[in-house]
Amino acid sequence: MTRTRTVKKEKISVASEIDRVEERKLQCKNSLERAEFRKRKQQLSDDDRLALEDEMTILNERVEKYEKDLQVLRGENRRNMMLSVALLAISALFYYTFIY
Repeated sequence: MTRTRTVKKEKISVASEIDRVEERKLQCKNSLERAEFRKRKQQLSDDDRLALEDEMTILNERVEKYEKDLQVLRGENRRNMMLSVALLAISALFYYTFIY
């Protein structure tokens, strides 16, 4: 099962993976904002307040995790772009050296 999941994950482009992670991060931030708004505006019992704070802690951890994932993905995207530029430069060099 993990093999098929890995194969599917490899077929996804880095740019689409970045978009997906950014969307999830945005959803978590929106949920966090709603939770903070509820905490400020509503009179909550101690149990509800603790549950809300736990939820906010979990959401903050998820946002941090997504930010780390984005940082890694952007680095990978940057590396892929540099590799593409290098291949283009080498191709142009060979073209002008041997064909032109």
